[in-house]
Formats: sequence, structure tokens, C-alpha cells
Amino acid sequence: MDDTIYALSSGSPPAAIAVVRVSGPDAGAVVEELAGRTPEPRRASVATLRDGEGALLDQALVLWFPGPNSATGDDCLELHCHGGRAVVRAVEAAIGAMPGCRAAEPGEFTRRAFANGRIDLAEAEALGDLLAAETELQRRVAVRAADGAASAKVERWRDDVLLLAAEVEAALDFSDEDDVASLSGKFFERVSSLAGEIGEWLDRPSSERLREGIRVALAGPPNAGKSSLFNKLVDEEAAIATPIEGTTRDLLERPIAWDGVPFVMIDTAGLRDSTEDTIEAIGIERARKALDQADIVLWLGEAGAGPAGVIDIATKADLGGPATDDERPRVSALTGEGVDGLRRRLVDMAADLLPKPNETALNERQRSALEPARDALLAIDQGLDLLIVAENLRVARVAFDRFTGRASSEDVLDRLFSRFCIGK
Repeated sequence: MDDTIYALSSGSPPAAIAVVRVSGPDAGAVVEELAGRTPEPRRASVATLRDGEGALLDQALVLWFPGPNSATGDDCLELHCHGGRAVVRAVEAAIGAMPGCRAAEPGEFTRRAFANGRIDLAEAEALGDLLAAETELQRRVAVRAADGAASAKVERWRDDVLLLAAEVEAALDFSDEDDVASLSGKFFERVSSLAGEIGEWLDRPSSERLREGIRVALAGPPNAGKSSLFNKLVDEEAAIATPIEGTTRDLLERPIAWDGVPFVMIDTAGLRDSTEDTIEAIGIERARKALDQADIVLWLGEAGAGPAGVIDIATKADLGGPATDDERPRVSALTGEGVDGLRRRLVDMAADLLPKPNETALNERQRSALEPARDALLAIDQGLDLLIVAENLRVARVAFDRFTGRASSEDVLDRLFSRFCIGK
């Protein structure tokens, strides 16, 4: 934290503009050295940049943000230069030659913002999700989380627990005096209500499912048309499709998004009870595991012959209609019949499996932090010793602190910020 860090924060050159960020105690010395002056805070101004020997580097737009009211909480500088590779290299070299300055590591700007209290851990995680968002739904959910909705809710829960703990402490300290009553029924109602509210958040779909996509596996016996339908759904010739049974030997995955909803389509080997082909047997075993891990399974075989919970699909509709009593959706990878309807059905099903755009989704770390808080509150009842009630409230408060990062180990922080790109 004593170093001054710098990095290119915009896209890789060449580009119209390249933004070089600087943050740390020597950021002011950097702008004085390069621009010959310190600009008015938070006001863009044009400056001629020169290196330590006075050589011209570039004409740039300079923005100066004195700490602590900056993105990282430290003094910050942004240099909006021309976006050529040579320009960026020259500016970075000039900064790196100054005492106390070094190139930033991935996520280091955001980590400093966390360390300086500009954001908490949950907001930093949401920012990482926003940077990685590839679909509209991922963006909308990440924006809401990055806005601090979850952190604000957890802070309110923490305040509620502190008030409850104060009542318990008062009852313990003055239990022998007449001016303080024992815990009332409303106290336990508030505890139960708080536990229920936390439980509602824990019951929401996780953010990992949104980030990774809904896993849809195509399954069925050999030569059922799985690979052909897979190619049609992902709109590319990704899988080899032939009339020969057992053509698909391994799993094939393709990420895709429909209506802003992320999916991972999975083509699997044809399922049969036995085979003498060792490679095919391995493919069948992997296919069965893929079905167990999938969120949705499309069964392209005989109606009712698939595992429980699958969606039965009648394939090869172009070769002739199914029996009159067969109510399965009809699709044809050759003509496209029924494919659009199948996509719409999958999107509709995903709505129940993914976080809602107006809801804040929790990730695995956040859920593991909140679960002890809910469990501790659920354990509180009127027959419990006051000392145990106080301890359960302490456990809940510590859990909330773990959620926001007040109590987080360095390895947790290292894993989080390593996800970020350099310059963020």
C-alpha cells in the first residue's frame, strides 16, 4: 500500500484513447513530473506529457483525484493518451522510472479501494461479475449487486442484531434489579423475522448459476439425432453428425445465450446398456455424469425411457410424424421445425432457475457467510439461557462481518482480486 501503482486501464492498443491509471502516495509527484503542474481536482485539462529527461511523450487529457475521495481512496491520476502501443509503452516507462512507482498487479486498484473502505467485499465481488458479464441478464444482476444492494441489506441486519444484543446485555447486567425486565415476546418475534428474511435471500438462485449458464444436456440412445439437434441449437457445425451409431464418443460443450439468458449446451454419447468398445464405454459413463450435473436434460429417445425429470423430445420430425398418442414436442434439425419453440421453452424454464433481474443474487462465499447467521438466529428461543442467546447473536454478527469483508482472510482476498484484469 506504500507503493504507487500504474497500469493501462482501457482496452489493449491500438485504440483511439488509452487510459493510464496511477494510484498511491506519489501520484501527485507523477503528475508534476509528467505534466509540469497539478491540475485542478476532478476537472479534465489538456497537458503536454514529458519524461524525466524532458522528451515529449504525448498530448493528453489529465484528470487528478486527490484522496481519500477517489476510486481507490488514495491519490489517483488518469492520463487519457493517444492509444498507440508506442505511446502507452513510453508513458508507462516514464512512470516506472520514478521512485516508488511500479506496475499494478491484477485487481490491485480495486483491492486498494476495499482496503481503504471505498467498497466492501460483496461490492468488489459484484464488480468482478460485472466485468465478466457477457449477457444482458448477467449485466443487470451484476449492476444491481455492484450498487451495494446486498451490502446495505446485510448492514441493516447487522444493526438489528446489535440492537437485539444490547437488550440481552441489559437483561444480563441488570437481571437482579427491578428497572430492567426480562426479554419480551417481541424480542423473539424480531429474531424469528430476521432469520426468515435471511432465509429468503438464501433460497434465491445463486449467482454462480447465472455466471456459468444453465447446463442443458442432450441425451438418448445412439443415432437419436442428438448431435444434429445440438448443432442446430448452437447454430454451428460443432459436433460430427452421421447416421453411424456411436459417432459421438465424448462430451461436447458450447456456451450460448438466447434473449440474454446464458446456457451451456452439452452433446453426449449415445446411451446403451453395454458396449465392447472401451472408448465408447468411457463416453457413456461421462454422459451419465453430465446428466446428473445438468440443470435441464432433453431426452431424444423413446418416450418415457429417459431418467426422471427429463424433457421428452421427438426428433427427426422431417422423416414422418410420431404416433397419434405421442404428445412430445416435434423437432427437426434438418428443417428447423420446432427448434425455435424449444429455445423459447428453455428460456422460460431458465427464468425459474436464475436470479431475477430485480433481485440481488448471492455467490457461494456470501451464502456460506450468511448461513451461520440464519442458523444462529433460528436456534434462539424463549427457553434458552441468556448467555447462549448472546453468543448466538455474536455468531450472527461475525457472519455479517465475514460477508462484507470486515473479517476476511488474506487467501479469500487473493482469490477474489486475482479474477480482475490488470488496471482494475
